[in-house]
Amino acid sequence: MAARGLYRPCPQNRLAGTSRAVNREYDRILNRFGGDTMSGLKATALTISGIALWLAPPFLLTRKVPLHNLTTGATLIAGFACCLEARKLALKVAKEEDFEALKERAINADLLDEIGTASYVSEKQRRLEADAILASGSAEVEAKRKELEAAYDNDLHDSASASEHPDYPIYLEVRKAMEAGKSVTWIVENILKMGGRKFADGKAKLEAMLQQFEEEEEGQNTA
Repeated sequence: MAARGLYRPCPQNRLAGTSRAVNREYDRILNRFGGDTMSGLKATALTISGIALWLAPPFLLTRKVPLHNLTTGATLIAGFACCLEARKLALKVAKEEDFEALKERAINADLLDEIGTASYVSEKQRRLEADAILASGSAEVEAKRKELEAAYDNDLHDSASASEHPDYPIYLEVRKAMEAGKSVTWIVENILKMGGRKFADGKAKLEAMLQQFEEEEEGQNTA
C-alpha cells in the first residue's frame, strides 16, 4: 500500500480511461448485433408492412381465397419478424442498461480507491510531520534540561564550596558581630583569638576572610 502511495495517476485520467474502455466494449457488442438506428428502422418497416398486409385483403379488387391466404401469411411472417426485431431491441436496451450500471460501478470503485489512497498518503504525511515536530521538540527540551542541570549543579557546587569551608562558621560569627557594631579589635581578639602579638596577623586574616566569602556571595547572587 505504501508503494502505491508513491505514485498514482490523476483521478480524472483514470476515470476517463475506465469510461472509454466500457464505451468501447459496449460499441463493439452493439455493432455486432446492428446499430440502434438500423434496428429501429427494421422494426418500423416490419410493423408498417404487417399492418398494410393485414388491411390489404378487404380493399383488393379480387377476393379470391389464394390471394387472401397469401396476404395473411405475409402478414403473419411480418408480425413474427417484427416480434423478433422487438426482442432484439429489448435485449440491446437491457445490455445498454447493464453496461451503464457497470460503468458507474467501475467509476465509483476507481473513485473510492483514489480517495482511500489519498487519505492514506495524507495520514502518512501528517504522521511524518508530527514525528519530525516531536523529534525537534524533544531535542530542544533535552538541551534545555541539560542547561538547567548544569546551572543548578554549579549553584550547588558554589554553595557547597562556601558552606563547607572550615572558616565559614567563623565568617558567620564575624558578620553577626559586625552587624552588632563590634569593632575590628574586638572581633580579632574574641572571635579569631589572635590578640597581643598576633593581632596584626589576625587583622590580615579577618580582611582576607571577609574578602573571600563576600566575593563568593556576590558571585552566587549574580548567577
